[in-house]
Amino acid sequence: MKTRVTDMLGIKYPIIQGGMAWVAEHHLAAAVSEAGGLGIIGAASAPVEIVREEIQKAKELTDKPFGVNIMLLNPNAPDIARLVIEEKMAAVTTGAGTPEKYMDMWKEAGIKVIPVVASVAMAKRMERCGADAVVAEGMEAGGHIGSQTTMALVPQIVDAVNIPVIAAGGIGDGRGFAAVRMLGADAVQMGTRFVVAEESIVHENYKERIIKAKDIDSVVTGQSTGHPIRILRNQMSKEYLKREKEGASFEELEMMTLGALRRAVIDGDVVRGSVMAGQIAGLIQKKQSCREIIEEIMGQAETLLAGQR
Repeated sequence: MKTRVTDMLGIKYPIIQGGMAWVAEHHLAAAVSEAGGLGIIGAASAPVEIVREEIQKAKELTDKPFGVNIMLLNPNAPDIARLVIEEKMAAVTTGAGTPEKYMDMWKEAGIKVIPVVASVAMAKRMERCGADAVVAEGMEAGGHIGSQTTMALVPQIVDAVNIPVIAAGGIGDGRGFAAVRMLGADAVQMGTRFVVAEESIVHENYKERIIKAKDIDSVVTGQSTGHPIRILRNQMSKEYLKREKEGASFEELEMMTLGALRRAVIDGDVVRGSVMAGQIAGLIQKKQSCREIIEEIMGQAETLLAGQR
């Protein structure tokens, strides 16, 4: 399937892998790119040398395009912004801030810049400052979320900008892909579906928690702090929501989640760790390779978009 995004990035399928902290490393990114999508290495809060190492390891596994996600509040963001130029990255996705101060140097280097946005206003601002596309992420997504649903957000952003819109949040199969294509999106970004990929280094406990999740198993923590995060319910989320309801301070709540994502992803502690996953978790039933995931989604979507069921 060719879209403006596949043409822009030189990829076979309009599917981008989310830049999830602790999850989006070189094995997963390379596997997604090898399967025809755009793999992403999540820089998160890592030092620049770790990100460089991840990029170089991914290059050993694929000669296809892949990108880096930069969290702009990361103190190392300026160094990583220069690193992606040195390493000749195909694309950069950004979150937790605006990439405006890096835009000129990235554009000069031929890097495609794709900020993640949660509002029409931010999408328009990103278009004005030179973004090549935007990821419109609805609150169905896992991890840090905005306040609008994908169904409501995507068409409003599509109507507001001329650059390609990539839909994210609550997309886990060909039906979701076809739905956002009908809303005007040129591609999708998916995270939770790739967490359980065979190539994902995520602990098996984490993968099994997603596979066993029910439709009502995700909760949103941190509403009172202004930094809402969607995770799967467990003992930690229960205690957090209780303390949040009781009026605990931002600092107290922060201490409760310090290192919690790593505990879940790497150590497999799905009781006290932060099991970030989108609402689509209840739809995921099995582990598959990245190639199987992408080809299954594209096959289903193409059938639906052709008017068949």
